[in-house]
Amino acid sequence: MYIIKIKGKAKIPDYVQLRDNNYTLIAYFRTDRPERALDKCGLGDKTEQINEILAKIPFGKMHKIELE
Repeated sequence: MYIIKIKGKAKIPDYVQLRDNNYTLIAYFRTDRPERALDKCGLGDKTEQINEILAKIPFGKMHKIELE
């Protein structure tokens, strides 16, 4: 799975994209409200782990992640 954090501008907030190994979009959500989007795509139990990853990665760089 891949994750990318996108920096917003002016009134547009920061967003996150989660993509599978084929780069197909799985989830697209605001960085300040990930719970609902992660529940919809079946990753609700991984919210804490994803938030920890988001705190560490820079904006604009795609990162390969392994969720446990």
